[in-house]
Amino acid sequence: MGTGRLTGRRDQEATVPEASTAGRSGGSGAPRSLAEALRARDDSALAALLHARPDLLSPVPGDVTQLATRAGTRASVVRALERLDRFALQTAEALAVAPDPCPYPVLESLLTGEEGTTGEDNGARAALPRALATLRDQALVWGDDDRLRLVRTARELLAPSAQRPSPTGLGPTVAEATAGMSPTRIQEIVAAAGLPATHDPVSAVSALTGLFTDPERMSALLDQAPAEAHQVLGRLVWGPPYGEVTPSPTAPVRWLRDHGLLLPASARTVVLPREVALHLRGGLAHRDTAPAAPPVPAHREHRPQLVDANAAGQALGALSTVEELVKSWEYAGPPVLRAGGLSVRDLKRAAATLDTTESAAAFWIELAYAAGLLAGDAEADERYAPTPAFDDWCELPPAERWSALAAAWLPATRTAGLAGEQDGKGRTLSVLGPDLDRSAAPEVRRRVLELLAALPEGASPDPDALLDRLAWERPVRGTSDLRARLAHWTLTEAEVLGVTGRGALSAFGRALLEHRDPAPLLGPLLPEPVDHVLLQADLTAVAPGPLRRPLGDTMALLADVESKGGATVYRFTPGSVRRALDAGHAAADLHAFLKEHSRTPVPQPLAYLIDDVARRHGHLRVGSASSYVRCDDDAMLGEILADKRSAGLGLRRLAPTVLAALAEPTALLEGLRAMGYAPAAESRTGDVLVTRADAHRTPARSAPVPVPDGPPVPDETLLGAAVRAIRAGDLAATAVRKEPTASASAAVAPGELPRTSAAETLATVQAAALTGSAVWIGYVNADGAASQRVIAPVRVEGGFVTGYDHTADEVRTYALHRITGVAELAEEHL
Repeated sequence: MGTGRLTGRRDQEATVPEASTAGRSGGSGAPRSLAEALRARDDSALAALLHARPDLLSPVPGDVTQLATRAGTRASVVRALERLDRFALQTAEALAVAPDPCPYPVLESLLTGEEGTTGEDNGARAALPRALATLRDQALVWGDDDRLRLVRTARELLAPSAQRPSPTGLGPTVAEATAGMSPTRIQEIVAAAGLPATHDPVSAVSALTGLFTDPERMSALLDQAPAEAHQVLGRLVWGPPYGEVTPSPTAPVRWLRDHGLLLPASARTVVLPREVALHLRGGLAHRDTAPAAPPVPAHREHRPQLVDANAAGQALGALSTVEELVKSWEYAGPPVLRAGGLSVRDLKRAAATLDTTESAAAFWIELAYAAGLLAGDAEADERYAPTPAFDDWCELPPAERWSALAAAWLPATRTAGLAGEQDGKGRTLSVLGPDLDRSAAPEVRRRVLELLAALPEGASPDPDALLDRLAWERPVRGTSDLRARLAHWTLTEAEVLGVTGRGALSAFGRALLEHRDPAPLLGPLLPEPVDHVLLQADLTAVAPGPLRRPLGDTMALLADVESKGGATVYRFTPGSVRRALDAGHAAADLHAFLKEHSRTPVPQPLAYLIDDVARRHGHLRVGSASSYVRCDDDAMLGEILADKRSAGLGLRRLAPTVLAALAEPTALLEGLRAMGYAPAAESRTGDVLVTRADAHRTPARSAPVPVPDGPPVPDETLLGAAVRAIRAGDLAATAVRKEPTASASAAVAPGELPRTSAAETLATVQAAALTGSAVWIGYVNADGAASQRVIAPVRVEGGFVTGYDHTADEVRTYALHRITGVAELAEEHL
């Protein structure tokens, strides 16, 4: 009977039943391979496997045998092991050191200990069926309870070896440890252990193994050991099982070595055999088992209203920070490094602009990038700048703006916490660089929020308890370490973003987790934008809430932000007033603006400041000659020429009211301003130039796409189609054919396509069309992909055969010249 369509090497456990299965318990109905075990599953169980291990669908397996082979490949098994919880992984590790196959009672004793030796049960006995079901569902374990078998690749990955210690702390078996030992030495150990001599090393090793696995005889042997020998064994019993010895070992070590309780692993090391360690452990594969997930209890409890209010305040601050960051890059954004990303110097500047730490600035920059608010402008001298989406975002209500940020944060694979660290090649990872994606980040963020959502409203957990829970859920080393760091960053980011408040999940954070719009819950908690400020006599203005957009933009131009919070404090300075005048505002306009939008009278010092700067603003005029300075006050020009600080500008007098300069107009403006003057640029016609540049925007950009963690999880439609395709391929691969006649081609080997001549193929399909019977064909499509089909021909003409394809469950047409061969089905399969 055919077993599959793949050619070449296949995993033995996927296709060939092992000889050792004959005559054992389990009955004739027990699966003899992983393929048989998968074939016995119903469609829902097969779909569950493909959903849990989506890498098995790339591409869709042709039949169950190919699925079993792919499920046993190293890359797929490693991914499956990484997604096991701690107790399921401990169960797999116990199977890796157990006999193959392993009866359920033996596995149970490895996890719970021999009866009467472990004291109070910690729940491992009750949790074992669940863990074993998980391993079966993942196709990592197959076989009945009396013959459990771990997939061979998983056994190779989890079994102990000298190069790769096992998490169990166990060493090699007696047979493995004595593989390179001389027969004479083995016989000496057998004699020292009080066993009769044997005629060959195999039987000697078997006798020694039988001694070490017999509790009564083993206890009697250990009773003869010196007291110091028990101390040596105690240091090795829970691992690591290897120890160094000198050329002249002490008497206790020599006694253990002579009796085979320690076996040589190399010239200077010995190892404790697995059987001996298990006896000393009371049959336990692990010192500690973790059958139940660690709880994540409430550490602190707050009123839900207080949590939401605190989170709303953080959300408002997040909006302000992101807007300030992106606006600071709209005129002269930082350059993009040649290798991509932001330089350390520009990151420090951004942190100073936001008045925060560099790590926090990295998070805000990455968040704005993930939300599609900033990107590279794709120019020859590429720089980062706001995208057109930023302008649309600014026009949204605050709650909707926050929803956009949170919706970009939750599924993002960009990991700002890695910025500043080094990769495997010693290169520093930069903010916005190409190497910050970590595909596990979205899963960890969502899982952290799910654990927070499981607590009572307003309750926050102990971070250490939460990290312990995550480590139990994904305990594989390396994976667990990264997940712990991602979880720590998630807690910090969720707090500053406003998803949580005081460590507890907010109501709108819960809505975000549940794929609901959080804006309706957040909106009522945010203050309404105000249309006024409160001017103070000390040249400051207080905004009692977020300012409406035109007012906020003008205030950001006219004054510098001194402090932020529930109320924003602005400070007026000569430089900030000059900035507004440079942008084209006249002094009268500024007076009218402040009078209109201030709930308090305009203080006299502020009015004097505006008038004083305006009086001096434009008194000097700078143009291009290369450049020049003109002023109606020739005494001021003389003062400038006499100032030593003007030496670098290359000034000379052309006329009583005109100075020529070697410096460019921009440099001349900056130089004069540094000397304390307030010059204005003028055009060729003598008009004052508005020197504020237009805000720069990138071309239309889409937000970065998260990097998936392996193949995407398939939906129900894809799963259903994949299961049907696998079942159809299996039907064709396992269909029973008639024995070939003397004139027909030789019998088809399993997994190979049938081979018949063109005349034989035509005659067979024509006969099947006349009789209405089904035939088995091999077919190669236009892309060169080979497959096996079971079809019932209904029409043969024009070089094509049309018939009902049982494997595809539909009527199809096949080109005769692409049919490699045909065979009739056995009578019972017609």
